Order: sequence, then C-alpha cells, then structure tokens
Amino acid sequence: MSDHRSNRGEPDRSRISLGEDYELRYWTKTLGVGPQELMDAIGVVGNSPERVREHLRQKHGTPQS
Repeated sequence: MSDHRSNRGEPDRSRISLGEDYELRYWTKTLGVGPQELMDAIGVVGNSPERVREHLRQKHGTPQS
C-alpha cells in the first residue's frame, strides 16, 4: 500500500507494513489475529505475508485465509 495517500494505485500486498493504522487493521482482519500476535509473528519470520500465514498456521494448527 502506498504511503502517499493521494496515490490511488493498487495496494502493495507483497509485504506487511505496520507503519499506518489502516495497514494494521487490514492485516489483522485478513489474517484473523490481534495486533500483538501479528507483530510477534513478523518479529519471528519477517514481513512476508506468506511466511506470516505459514507461521500462524503452524502456531494455531488451523488454516489461515
């Protein structure tokens, strides 16, 4: 997602960025976790959505969207 709000292009979903509140809301909702769990997962595996999803799957033993 662009940091410049006037840029209305497609959001960048290739990395999880928590620099803006709307980014945090998007990723917590998309991954079905709370803010702290998301931050903890990023701290363990980095900000790749695929790696975070896999980490959460392993942690919870259930599939994530």
